[in-house]
Amino acid sequence: MTNQLIYGRHPIIDAIQSGTPLDKLLLQQGIRGDFEKEIRHYSKKFNIPLQVVPKERLNRLIKGNHQGIAGYLSLIRYDKLEDVIPILFEKNDAPLLVLLDGVTDVRNLGAIARSAECLGAQALVIGKKNSAQINAEALKTSAGALTKIPVCREGSLIKATEFLIMSGIQVVASSLHADKKIFDIDFQLPTAIVVGSEGKGVNPALLKAATETFIIPQSGRTDSLNVSVAAGVILYEASRQRSD
Repeated sequence: MTNQLIYGRHPIIDAIQSGTPLDKLLLQQGIRGDFEKEIRHYSKKFNIPLQVVPKERLNRLIKGNHQGIAGYLSLIRYDKLEDVIPILFEKNDAPLLVLLDGVTDVRNLGAIARSAECLGAQALVIGKKNSAQINAEALKTSAGALTKIPVCREGSLIKATEFLIMSGIQVVASSLHADKKIFDIDFQLPTAIVVGSEGKGVNPALLKAATETFIIPQSGRTDSLNVSVAAGVILYEASRQRSD
């Protein structure tokens, strides 16, 4: 199972207008005019990542007449956060979500999805940019969890955080510089957990927007936990508190 590549102006526009989920659009450098404006409009409207690439890259990927545009069909259907939240509150008094900020490794994404689904999280939120593609390897690593849990792809995680807080959901972010420990967070409340990129952690602006920040206490000398391991630890603590 792979992310199928489609190409050509009419097939791409038809796919977008029909609601076919797309993981990414590749637009040839130098394309200008009404078509470029239309593609950028759809990319923004439907939160489809758009990458401008040299013509040579498209030529390597595609043997036919690509007309300067190609797109990867998604292996999953993305949900809208604004649609998911009311449904979660209807099913559960205290929804639990996971926000992935800049997690670009597909195996980490898959592993986090697996832990999230196993430990009671009801949705994942990823960014439109700087996020791993949900491809066959991510699905395999997730052991199918990515097909069982809603995945919301948002243009701005800051705006998503603001929306969650306005909806009555606390947003708690993991940070090596936080004063609070993970055990000090009340995970029995409606909660969205933010985990950051493999190298940089959670974006400072997102840390500032969060309701709370916390640290996972460590006794070893290694700098930090792998992001998927850290997510598993946090989700286990949330599950433990909610089962008490």
